[in-house]
Amino acid sequence: MFHVEKYGGKQEENYQLLIKQLKALLEGESDQIANLSNASALLNQFLHEVNWVGFYLYKDNELVLGPFQGLPACVRIPMGRGVCGTAAANQKTERIADVHSFPGHIACDAASQSEIVIPIVKDGQLFGVLDIDSPVKNRFSELDQEYLEKFTAALTDIL
Repeated sequence: MFHVEKYGGKQEENYQLLIKQLKALLEGESDQIANLSNASALLNQFLHEVNWVGFYLYKDNELVLGPFQGLPACVRIPMGRGVCGTAAANQKTERIADVHSFPGHIACDAASQSEIVIPIVKDGQLFGVLDIDSPVKNRFSELDQEYLEKFTAALTDIL
């Protein structure tokens, strides 16, 4: 059904194809865990130079580990703590070029050097965050941020 896609176009075109693939992959499926699992797998296959791709879900005023690709991770993150908790509390994307310079960074994987966290808000309520780590400093560009925000918006429409 699915195979590893070789993305050969410009980065923007590749992201547009990724979002189309996400919509096709999740079409007709209502289970949130299944959809988040496939979304993290799709992103992990698409993105280069990343070592962790996954979701933290908002439950009882904290973030709880959801579906992901990568090494075992922190299970619970308090709101406002670390990159994920800060993005969730502010409901604003955090794109961090060097995680070691971020006050209160939570190091789940010692190899991580940069990180992007996109809040997922559905019907005005925080649902969780998409968290992506890279072993490369300054891995995530403004274009990555723009299209990863569009990816989460498309995902939110399906959740």
